[in-house]
Amino acid sequence: MNLFVTGGVGFIGTNFVRLALERGHHILNYDALTYAGSQSNVADLEGNTHQFVHGNICDVQKVRETFKAGFAGKAFDAVINFAAESHVDRSIYGARLFSETNMVGVATLIEAAREAGVPTFIQISTDEVYGSLGSSGLFTLDSSLKPSNPYSASKTAGDLIALSIYHTWGYDVRITRCTNNYGAYQFPEKFVPLIITNAIRGEKISVYGDGMNVRDWIYVRDHCEGIFAVLERGTAGSTYLFGGSTEKPNIELCRTVLSEIAKLTNVSPDSLFDLMHHVADRPGHDKRYAIDWSRTEKEIGWKPTTSFDDGLQETVQWYIRNRSWWELLLHK
Repeated sequence: MNLFVTGGVGFIGTNFVRLALERGHHILNYDALTYAGSQSNVADLEGNTHQFVHGNICDVQKVRETFKAGFAGKAFDAVINFAAESHVDRSIYGARLFSETNMVGVATLIEAAREAGVPTFIQISTDEVYGSLGSSGLFTLDSSLKPSNPYSASKTAGDLIALSIYHTWGYDVRITRCTNNYGAYQFPEKFVPLIITNAIRGEKISVYGDGMNVRDWIYVRDHCEGIFAVLERGTAGSTYLFGGSTEKPNIELCRTVLSEIAKLTNVSPDSLFDLMHHVADRPGHDKRYAIDWSRTEKEIGWKPTTSFDDGLQETVQWYIRNRSWWELLLHK
């Protein structure tokens, strides 16, 4: 297939692009190259099956021109939209940019895709559109949309715009919502790579509040496999949920990551634990996320296959081996 992938040099996008090329697909990689994405992530992929285009999904003319050109003159079979402003902390102090990319950008991209005759549009979203859970229960497709910060609100708006195009025009739009990802190529401001990179440099690791906010973690490749399952076996107008069934309070996650670093670097765990310190909680900090992905398994045959221990070991090893990659990003 010829796939139009936006945000394909970001964290999840990079991993998806690499998996797609392994499977023999052709990729038009369209990315704005914001601080969170680096063309170096895919520099080794340029060739007959991968083409990079520098562009913003809010740029109507550029988006339309790119659709018209196709991949080597051939039309696209699907759009997979990873492009997004995604860091909650940044959204709290800069809501406008998040609204532009995550809402206006989605509208621009999906209208251009439909007009160009691209058969399928997959909108990559987040479980954060559902807000916060209490100490029990899971998000399901029946859960109410209750975003609680500018990031999740803008993602909710983008999802609703995409689904409105399906209902209005019958255009094949599919939504995916996933829990927290971890793995290679994740920007160092995110929690797992922040723990790793700060520990390697001997710098303090900030933990919000009491550290008992809970997140469900999924290895990024499992998520990407799920997106392919949606592309290959999903249906128009449907939403699919992905999770790793690995819930961890932030303080426990931090200690687990530090223990893995200690094991791989022959450093005392206690010396790394000393780097942890508690800071004032983030405004509007959601208490817990967790998702019921059983319906996704039933409908398209997907389930996560990477254990948290295996995925974490691979992730820590990648950041240790690729210090030059993330050190450059720290100065962006």
